[in-house]
Amino acid sequence: MVPLDHVPAIDLGPFLDDSAAGRRSIVVAFQQACEQIGFVIISGHRLPDGLLDRAFAQSRAFFDLPQPVKDRFTPPLPGKQRGYHAFATRGLAKTLGQEAPPDLRESLFLGPVDDHRAHYAALPDAADAYAPNILPDQPPGLHDTLVALYRGFERLSADLFRIFALALELPETWFADKVDRHFSIMSCHHYPALKEMPRPGQLRTGAHTDYGAMTILAMTEAVGGLEACLPNGSWAPVNARRGELVINLGDMMARWTNDRWKSTLHRVVNPPMISLEASRRQSIGYFMHPNFDASIACLADGQAPRYPAITAGGHIRAKIEQSHKAA
Repeated sequence: MVPLDHVPAIDLGPFLDDSAAGRRSIVVAFQQACEQIGFVIISGHRLPDGLLDRAFAQSRAFFDLPQPVKDRFTPPLPGKQRGYHAFATRGLAKTLGQEAPPDLRESLFLGPVDDHRAHYAALPDAADAYAPNILPDQPPGLHDTLVALYRGFERLSADLFRIFALALELPETWFADKVDRHFSIMSCHHYPALKEMPRPGQLRTGAHTDYGAMTILAMTEAVGGLEACLPNGSWAPVNARRGELVINLGDMMARWTNDRWKSTLHRVVNPPMISLEASRRQSIGYFMHPNFDASIACLADGQAPRYPAITAGGHIRAKIEQSHKAA
């Protein structure tokens, strides 16, 4: 296996077209990327034309609303991943136990579209995971656009799980019954041009690993963007062109594979000229969280587990609580 020193780009088209030769080459490419770097840039994902552009435009219009209007859609408790979270109110570096100022962004969160609370009635903690969404009523069309994009990412994650299963030498449908009642989160992030200098150590998003199984990320082009930590310890920019998406593994996939696959540190750095309008940036991420009661335990036969088994719900709750600790 040739060591990777960059984030590879993979076209999903041949796999989705069910080309035998194409399927195998894509599975091998994902296997290498997941073992070495945990990041991939994909094309050929089959999201509807224009959907991402519409989501960026409408969410940007929301973030341009007066602060009191946006604040109407804030959840009652800060740890709830629903609705609007104001600028510099969360800090992802804290999920790794690091002390750092809060992140220089504001966010709009969308939780599961399907309500599985009745299925999990015997698990009171699951109610929060499937809680109703808090979606803004302006600008017009934002609600429908975000739900459509959530559904698109949901379908794409199912395709990616088929690839992951084959790359791990498992049956293609191995993950299907572990994600059919998922509680994935989609978040629209806005990184505005700044009026004040950041505090020491304060980034647009502090260095962290993602909580769930995988992340699907779309981004606008702007200075001051996403960086991933390469195996040699250096930071490399992750630049997806228009129509491309970034896929990265999260902590759950690392636990599932006993660290065979990488949940890689990444961050969003500050631009060199923070006050310039050109530094304004947006991203939309889909954070794939399996079923609330799915067991995240070592799936590698014959290996001593490096982590104790934990449910997906318990793992996510602990991470969210850490990210909201006072700066």
